[in-house]
Amino acid sequence: MSKIHVETTINGEAMEFLANPGESLLDALRNTLNLTGTKEGCGSGDCGACTVIIDGRMTCSCLVLAVEAGGHEITTIEGIAQGDTLHPIQRKFLENAALQCGFCTPGFIVATKALLDKNPDPTETEIRFWLAGNLCRCTGYDKIVRAVQDAAAEMRGG
Repeated sequence: MSKIHVETTINGEAMEFLANPGESLLDALRNTLNLTGTKEGCGSGDCGACTVIIDGRMTCSCLVLAVEAGGHEITTIEGIAQGDTLHPIQRKFLENAALQCGFCTPGFIVATKALLDKNPDPTETEIRFWLAGNLCRCTGYDKIVRAVQDAAAEMRGG
C-alpha cells in the first residue's frame, strides 16, 4: 500500500508527512509528527481525549483520516501555549485543580479554546453543553467549569 503525501498547517507551522490511506489524523499526529499531547481514549469519538481544532472547528482527530488534513489549519494542545508561557486556559486549569491524572486534560483545554474563540462569555450551561463530549474519570466537572469561567473572564480582561 502506497502512502499519500499530505501538506497541512499544524500549530501555525507548515508541515508535510506521508500517511497510509486508512490512518487516522490522531495516529499521524502521535506516531508520525511526534505530537503526543493529543491522546487516544476510545478511538470512536466518544471521549474527547483526541480533540483538535481544524479550521476553527472542534474535531475528534480519531474520526478524521490523516489524508483529509491536507490544506487545513490544525491546532493541537501543543499549539495552545505561546512558547514557555501557558495560555490562560492552561493556567486556569492548573489554578483550579481541574485535572488529576491529566489524560483527558489536553482534550478539555483544546475544546475550551474552541469554545472561547467562538463565545468569549459563555454561561455555565453553555460551557457544560460544549464540553459534554469530553469525558473525565478522575476529577469533578465543577472544577473544569470554574477553570473555563475563570479563563474566559481573564481573556475578556475581567
